[in-house]
Amino acid sequence: QVQLVEPGGGSVQPGGSLRLSCRGSGYTFSNYAMAWFRQPPGQQRDVVAVISRNGDQRYYKDLVESRFTISRDNAKNTVYLQMNMLQPEDTAVYYCAASPYYGPFAEPVYDYWGQGTQVTVSA
Repeated sequence: QVQLVEPGGGSVQPGGSLRLSCRGSGYTFSNYAMAWFRQPPGQQRDVVAVISRNGDQRYYKDLVESRFTISRDNAKNTVYLQMNMLQPEDTAVYYCAASPYYGPFAEPVYDYWGQGTQVTVSA
């Protein structure tokens, strides 16, 4: 049974930091590119960051590129999203996802999804 489990998330003040993690099981983690998507309240889900199978390629949505860092540890079957300088507009449900392909960065190519974790940025 394939699972992507995201234990992170939480609330933080503007300017703060959070680190999300997502652990995959039930499939060969290192054979899949991994991504983080987010869905703000009342909006569509959109890609935030993507990392290739061995971590040598990374993509970031331009709004987060200077503040977020995606990384992975294939030995631990885990992908991370370090989020710094968080702003209220970063408030969303964050999802990790797995795809056999590094691109395109769109939902249809992602086979497996986490359950989502809430990130709230407010004063």
